[in-house]
Amino acid sequence: MANKSLVTRILTSIFFKRANIGAVRYARNSKSLFNLIRDALNKSGGLSGKNIAAFREQLGIVTRLLKAYASGEYRQLPWKTLIRIIAVLIYFVSPIDILPDFLPIIGLTDDIALMLWLFSGMSDDIEKFRQWEMSMTTSGEQASHRSRPEIRETIKIG
Repeated sequence: MANKSLVTRILTSIFFKRANIGAVRYARNSKSLFNLIRDALNKSGGLSGKNIAAFREQLGIVTRLLKAYASGEYRQLPWKTLIRIIAVLIYFVSPIDILPDFLPIIGLTDDIALMLWLFSGMSDDIEKFRQWEMSMTTSGEQASHRSRPEIRETIKIG
């Protein structure tokens, strides 16, 4: 319950409203979007704790989704969801928000709560992307096997 009210306070804060406005600019600029992805991954690298591995895994999927979107490979994402992801990442990487990151222990609480809210709210989109990603990996492997000439090498022993 407390987590829900924290997320509600974040979503209605001036910090998140600014992130939401900036998200549209990021969505239209691949270079900025790639930089945001890099910043989010860098920030998550400094996190520690028993549940952080699952958090990083989810963040990894979301950042791969954004990279695929920015490169034009994957466009099966609703615009509203794209903006929501980018806004949450902008908020996540910003050190000044409802609970500033420089506050020991509690400074990242709002960032992580908002990211968890995002992951749970877009679970269907994450699953669709994972299926697409798996199909691309499978079809890519099949194509590379077909296009590679078979090379046989004889090794002399002795």
